[in-house]
Amino acid sequence: MKAMILAAGRGERMRPLSDKTPKPLLKVHGKSLIVWHIERLASLGFSEIIINIDHLGDMIEKSLGDGSEWGVNLLYSDERQSGALESAGGIINALPLIESEMFLVVNSDIWCDYEFETGFNLRDDLAHLILVPNPKHNPDGDFALYKNRVSNDTKRRFTFSGIGYYSAKLFEGLQNQKMPLAPPLREAVEKGKVGGSLYDGRWYDIGTPQRLKEINATSV
Repeated sequence: MKAMILAAGRGERMRPLSDKTPKPLLKVHGKSLIVWHIERLASLGFSEIIINIDHLGDMIEKSLGDGSEWGVNLLYSDERQSGALESAGGIINALPLIESEMFLVVNSDIWCDYEFETGFNLRDDLAHLILVPNPKHNPDGDFALYKNRVSNDTKRRFTFSGIGYYSAKLFEGLQNQKMPLAPPLREAVEKGKVGGSLYDGRWYDIGTPQRLKEINATSV
């Protein structure tokens, strides 16, 4: 299975740090956020990783190279001409590089010890989302979860971790343009086509300078 790391965002909430350094290259305990992901993916058997780039994308490409340092092949989905396409748009734009019916996508601005699965099977689902207990900055959560099925119910909601397994069919018929992931996901949820799991391990959303400071003050 191939993996994709979403790394094209401007990182508005991370300013001023993200003005001169792309958010994926900000460091947690001396190592770039995106490198934590690459190392973990490589250790778990992922050999080909697609990274979408826009804001300061040349810095990301120069820093990571072709991935040989970690024994993987890095491919770049370049959004610098169009501008960042958001999550769904970035995935759609990268589909020619993914070249797979099913794939993993992870946000670059999280830190976690979740074990990504190369052999994950979606069966008939269009997606499988990894949810986590709600952090302080997202107390109301995003999706409900009942017996490993994701629901748009407004009760018992958990937070979407930024980790998901997707079928290319989820994006069929959608235009290659700027587009958030929530609308097609919620539509698939309504059709009963999205599974989910609750992950109780270590997970941090590194969305602001304060949260970056907090994780760097925590042992990982």
